[in-house]
Amino acid sequence: MRNKKVVLAYSGGLDTSFCVKYLTEEMGLEVYTAIANTGGFSDEELSAVEKKAYDLGAKKHVAIDVTEEYYEKCIRYMIFGNVLRNRTYPISVSSERTFQALAIVRYANEIDADYLAHGSTGAGNDQVRFDLCFNIFAPDKKIITPTRDLKLSREQEINYLKKHGVEYDWTKMEYSINKGIWGTSVGGKETLKSSTNLPEKAYPSQLENDDKEKMIIEFEKGEVVGVNGVKIKKVAAIQAISELASPFAIGRDTHVGDTLVGIKGRVGFEAAAPILIIKAHELLEKHTLTKWQQYWKEQLGNWYGMFVHEAMYSEPVMRDIEKFLENSQRNVSGKVEIDLMPYHFQLVGIDSPHDLMNASFAAYGEMNNAWTADDVKGFTKITSVPLMIYKEVNGEI
Repeated sequence: MRNKKVVLAYSGGLDTSFCVKYLTEEMGLEVYTAIANTGGFSDEELSAVEKKAYDLGAKKHVAIDVTEEYYEKCIRYMIFGNVLRNRTYPISVSSERTFQALAIVRYANEIDADYLAHGSTGAGNDQVRFDLCFNIFAPDKKIITPTRDLKLSREQEINYLKKHGVEYDWTKMEYSINKGIWGTSVGGKETLKSSTNLPEKAYPSQLENDDKEKMIIEFEKGEVVGVNGVKIKKVAAIQAISELASPFAIGRDTHVGDTLVGIKGRVGFEAAAPILIIKAHELLEKHTLTKWQQYWKEQLGNWYGMFVHEAMYSEPVMRDIEKFLENSQRNVSGKVEIDLMPYHFQLVGIDSPHDLMNASFAAYGEMNNAWTADDVKGFTKITSVPLMIYKEVNGEI
């Protein structure tokens, strides 16, 4: 292996920092670090990550921005599908892994690397997400995973780095934080148990606004096109909503779910913009879609979210579901008003030219011009016949 090229999916965190040093010192490889940015890093943070990579011994470091690709190929469909894993988690980090892995593969092919590497441990989902994508799109390259293969604890990784003269403020790595445009996951000792939760200090965004503010999100065919009267689209719209809502510490929760490797897992997250967008979009759909559109969207949205979460984004059926979800959005346009408050929000209402409550011939609970009392009596009688027959035959309720 000595002097051969390996591309490491690098974040600057403890696991990938260990990998840089281990791959160079113990395996003699030329390490090319690549960070695939999904909207979670500022220019200053990217510069700090680059410096750390070179300090650790990387041959070359690159930053690859995949935020727009991630939005166009995944986030927009998760909005269309109102995707919340276990009705809680907007699949923040798990959804971005495929696009990070694809970016790593493209870079490895560009420099003709011999190996691919990532810093995932053997206990979670990310190892499968990276491995699966690497296997499919770079079958000629061997995968190296030092942290997983050596079964190292965070303490062991820190001690190894210290032994090799690497000194950082390790207290800052007390929590594992993964930040992207679609939310931030936070893992720590508290999430390893069922009885404890993350403390306030663990969240990157702190409560800064204890007032009450109004927000209006405007949608056009299911996508955000305006915030508080300002026309803004796609990634920029998500960033704007996050900037306005994060000071309220909105969108925090803990996701509990089944991992791909068969064990239960917990992770904290904060996702102010995704939660607000999905809930606002869902309310708008309640007004603009028919009962059966909503029903089938919910079924397919759940499947779409599960497949994204479980690294099956490249399954061809996903393209079919995306076509359905996109077609369902043709009348999902309008404005949604939201009240923002510390730690929570309230959906106020919607204004849409496609609002199905605006029909002139009926108003729920008040009046109708579409049917008579006799019509309802006949409808109810016919509907009750199968149940009357069942009760007469079986005598059950």
